[in-house]
Amino acid sequence: MIATLISATAASASVAFRVQALTTGPVSELAAKGASITAEIALTDDPRRRPNGGGYFNQESYVIPATLTIIQTRTGRQAVNVPITVFSNGRVWGTLLPSQHLQVTGRLAQPTPGELVAAILLVRGPPRVLTPPSQLQTAAGALRSGLRTAADILPADQRGLLPGLVVGDVSRMDPQVASDLREAGLNHLTAVSGANLAIVAGAALAISRVVGLPLPARAIFAAIAMLAFAVVARPSPSVLRALLMGLVAAVALGTGRARDGMAALSATVLLLVLFAPELARSYGFALSVAATAGILTLAPRWRDRLSTHKATDPSTTSGREQSGGMRGYRMPRWLAEAVAVPAAAQVAVTPVLVLMSAQLTPVAVLANLLVAPAVAPATLLGFTAALIAPLWLDGAKLLLIPAGYAVGWIITVARWAANLPFATLPWPSGLLGLGLLAVTVAIAVLILRRRAWRAITLTVAGAALVAVLVVRPIAAPWPPEGWLMVMCDVGQGDGLIIAAGPGRGVVVDTGPDPVAMDRCLRRVGVDDVPLLVLTHPHADHVDGLPGVLRDRRVGAAVVSRQQAGVRTSASLAQRRIPEWTVAPGTRWRFGPSEVTVLAPDPTLGERHGQGEGSAINNSSVVLHVRWRPGSALLGGDLETEAQDDLLRRMAVRADVLKTPHHGSNRQSPAFLGSLGARAALISVGADNDYGHPAPSTLALLRRLGATTYRTDQSGDLAVVEKDGGLAVVARGP
Repeated sequence: MIATLISATAASASVAFRVQALTTGPVSELAAKGASITAEIALTDDPRRRPNGGGYFNQESYVIPATLTIIQTRTGRQAVNVPITVFSNGRVWGTLLPSQHLQVTGRLAQPTPGELVAAILLVRGPPRVLTPPSQLQTAAGALRSGLRTAADILPADQRGLLPGLVVGDVSRMDPQVASDLREAGLNHLTAVSGANLAIVAGAALAISRVVGLPLPARAIFAAIAMLAFAVVARPSPSVLRALLMGLVAAVALGTGRARDGMAALSATVLLLVLFAPELARSYGFALSVAATAGILTLAPRWRDRLSTHKATDPSTTSGREQSGGMRGYRMPRWLAEAVAVPAAAQVAVTPVLVLMSAQLTPVAVLANLLVAPAVAPATLLGFTAALIAPLWLDGAKLLLIPAGYAVGWIITVARWAANLPFATLPWPSGLLGLGLLAVTVAIAVLILRRRAWRAITLTVAGAALVAVLVVRPIAAPWPPEGWLMVMCDVGQGDGLIIAAGPGRGVVVDTGPDPVAMDRCLRRVGVDDVPLLVLTHPHADHVDGLPGVLRDRRVGAAVVSRQQAGVRTSASLAQRRIPEWTVAPGTRWRFGPSEVTVLAPDPTLGERHGQGEGSAINNSSVVLHVRWRPGSALLGGDLETEAQDDLLRRMAVRADVLKTPHHGSNRQSPAFLGSLGARAALISVGADNDYGHPAPSTLALLRRLGATTYRTDQSGDLAVVEKDGGLAVVARGP
């Protein structure tokens, strides 16, 4: 208790001194005023691209940890030395390396409460580079670049995951792969951790043992290998933290002295918190510590329990125990360790995951067990390829061919696990969630200690598994039989699928998230897209394009005239997908669906509205879809001006309306009233910042007699044929 109190006091004092230093002084005062400054900064970590950070116009946005060294205002110039967080826009930021010194202009703002930085710097314009990166960071950049270049020999999903698996470089990671790893409990594989370093150290120890080096030489060789790995992975704070954790885990597991390992782990944690107190609030740090502790304390016991066969005295063994049959069976030691290590790590990190994400991942233990044989070969081959790529690129590519098979297996397992029903389970967050988890574990331990209760529990669990995997899909299939159109729940954006025959669908817009769009297409069973329609080039309608292109054939793409030259065109050209702009009246027939283009009319010119982006919204491709039992109008993001133009040009009737612009208040009552729609579908994100759908639009639709359905409330929405007409079925409540 005394040692604990001393450690807590020391950590508290470290935090107090850091807070005092950051909340006083000129930087804190200028941030409180929102002052504009010219600054010199030193980057301390890699620029991280923000997902969908560019908003409507796809401008790349980055967040970068840095140290502020010089501030210059109208009143003078002053030297400082405080950590800050930089927010910036522009592709040039993605090419910068840690240790570079830059001159920038921007505005200071107060940091997020609880973050141990002095300020946030919102940068305007590109940076002026003052110094090149250090030799160490230059070497790391060259090795990482060589690994990425060598990985180009692999398929797209593998070439994105391999650098992340080896050195934590996720710059080219496929969003769908990243999501599958997260939901399968495998996202720790792309974070440089003690496990990566332990693999490298273990390989170094094995090689040194084969060549007959003495124990001190083996230790030196392993240390050199881990230092080399730290250089390739970039010596950022997270990598240095992982280096210390890796040394602890490697020494403890290599010697079999878990008690000494726990002492070393405890000392490491204390020193890190004293000298980098911001780690105390880092979930990554907590996960790393918990996983290492679980491997050190739980894994050896579980391994021995699973693999050790204790001899019994026949004279003292009851007949009931002798007839236990399989009770005496034990796993081989290598298999027991393969099961015990991921299980112990997952059990140890579960309380942290509950606090972090308010969910449990039951499939994680199985997924980690399945991928374990592939992690070490992929890591070692990738690390070796990174070292030799700058000198012999062809040799590095040869090494990465077998590494690709290992990475492909990891991707396959992650995709399978993420698609299982209830792969993730919601769970209360905070102290309530931890308390409920503790009670659940205590009850489970009591039940599993008795053979009869254990048998009953396993029977019930097996029946529940059959119900989830077999009965539930039969009782509540998705999509409903005879579906004609599905509006995908893609958040704040649009993504629709029009039936075009078995396994085929016309996709209209792709939403902002490739992962959400790909999953919707997988749920519906569409792997062939004869036609893709991108109504207009706003991010909430086109940024999900990679999700549509993933493992699917796309015949052609229809785009608006505003689309030419934007990023989506490059993606389509890369896949050799024809890109068309079509005139009103163009018509196609796909399976049960007839699709007709109604707008835009190029002869009318641009229709500007009240807000930024209104001209692009009003240029949306508008489609009329006809089926045997009825029709639908897909209005893109049309606003009032374009809606009135369309009403003046033609009379359109539709049973189902895809409400334009997510139900914004920019609607024409005359246009909506002329449609005669009985159902209005609204694709909108929960708690969005735009106020969509507007109360005035909802009230207007009610007055017109249309029943509204919203993806933020009901998930995916399907239009189906029923009793000779159309009906809407929601996937959620």
